[in-house]
Amino acid sequence: MTASPARSEVAGPNGPSEPAPVSPNRRNIIFVAVVLGMLLAALDQTIVATALPTVVADLGGAGHQSWVVTSYLLASTIATAIVGKLGDLFGRKMIFGSAVLFFLAGSIVCGLASSMEMLVAARALQGIGGGA
Repeated sequence: MTASPARSEVAGPNGPSEPAPVSPNRRNIIFVAVVLGMLLAALDQTIVATALPTVVADLGGAGHQSWVVTSYLLASTIATAIVGKLGDLFGRKMIFGSAVLFFLAGSIVCGLASSMEMLVAARALQGIGGGA
């Protein structure tokens, strides 16, 4: 038996290729960006619970109250399952940027929501961004 290398190398047109080294400064910036994105998504999953009674009183539709939280979590779960493959196909940086845009758009629509149905849909849009 022969020993095989512990990691696989992808062969390019000029032979095996190694990923370019990342400077410590750039690595720290990437780390902070990812942590802030995860923090926003984690906070948004539950932060709406404190304001929900007031929002329901303003917009009506107490029957949709549970959907405000559920739509976010459901969309987030579905997006998480899909986004890994999209990151492989289109690049993680582009997918992360798109996720932030989805989250931002959902947040704006949540703030402008005039009905519970609109709020539930906007929370689902936020969930897509949060899950990615």
